[in-house]
Amino acid sequence: MSLQGLFSLSIWGYVGIALLLTHITIASVTIFLHRHQAHHALSLKPVVSHFFRFWLWLTSGIVTREWVAIHRKHHARCETVDDPHSPRIKGILTVLFGGYWLYRNEARNQKTLAQFGHGTPDDWLEKHLYSAYPWLGISLMALIELALLGLPGLAIFVVQMLWIPFWAAGVINGLGHYWGYRGFETSDASTNIVPWGILIGGEELHNNHHAYAASARLSNKWWEIDLGWIYIRALAMFRLARVKRLAPKAVSKRDRRMIDRDTVRAVVSQRFFILKHYGRIVIRPALREARRNTDRMGRRLIRRARKLLTREDIQPDLQATETIQRVLQQDKTIATIYQFKQQLKEVWTRGSASQTNRVERLQAWCAASEQSGIRALEEFAEFLRGYRLQPA
Repeated sequence: MSLQGLFSLSIWGYVGIALLLTHITIASVTIFLHRHQAHHALSLKPVVSHFFRFWLWLTSGIVTREWVAIHRKHHARCETVDDPHSPRIKGILTVLFGGYWLYRNEARNQKTLAQFGHGTPDDWLEKHLYSAYPWLGISLMALIELALLGLPGLAIFVVQMLWIPFWAAGVINGLGHYWGYRGFETSDASTNIVPWGILIGGEELHNNHHAYAASARLSNKWWEIDLGWIYIRALAMFRLARVKRLAPKAVSKRDRRMIDRDTVRAVVSQRFFILKHYGRIVIRPALREARRNTDRMGRRLIRRARKLLTREDIQPDLQATETIQRVLQQDKTIATIYQFKQQLKEVWTRGSASQTNRVERLQAWCAASEQSGIRALEEFAEFLRGYRLQPA
């Protein structure tokens, strides 16, 4: 066997082969493992489902049940000591560069597999090949690439083995809870790393996913790109996939003033966006105005309190609580809008309230906002009065 194998390519040819193979693996992870298996956001024809399962066995050695169980546990225990890979608990460098080992350690936890691994493939091939011999697939892939491409093929194999551990276990699980922008104020630290979900198949839009975990589409804004969703739409066009769930869309109709069950349904389903919107158009302008009207020490205090007043993923400790209280005592307007924010959250968080009670609470909240004398609160109440889900 020659060092070049059966085929000899240019350097860009080898680079192209590596990018193609790793991209198919990324597509398999986001479409099959994540959206189809873990969250049941879409269904796949058996031939497509089995192709993805075979490809992952061949190129990564991932066992479907293990991956699904660990991911579901991440959602259920997010940002706690039981989260398998929270950078807030374990540290960003540990997750970014050691995400694979965190995954392997959790995969050995039989309680995790039993509690969160239900509904995954359990056929003969899974029992006797894919789960029983995960190392066999990647060994076979190494031999194939070595035979076809020689030593460059071996280099491509190494890239393949590092691709998913770094991008999925490291970047998504690490940076996706540490750095980026947030379109929704979820109670976890998830972020959208960039708005163009191309390199990792749409998984870059991680905050969008945590807001609506069961949605087959991870993009939410018109300027966000979810390449995995484009592939799903292509599969659906050929009747190889069927979308089961999408994140709801809502719009505020200024001509609607009556708060009813439809209003509450829209507000509750879009609560993470509502909180983000409240922070952007009510709290932050008030903070900017307060900074203009205070001294240097007051400005420093407001700057420290900004995230504490707007981010839902931060659990204030004693020092943070003291900072919040000092700001609220310093500025009456900020104190009022912060109190209104807590009351708004009670629309969907206070016990198991009926829809009728929620309607009454939202009506009372909007009426009080309109009488507050704070223009931003009045405009936000008008926005909520017209809030409606768009037809699917």
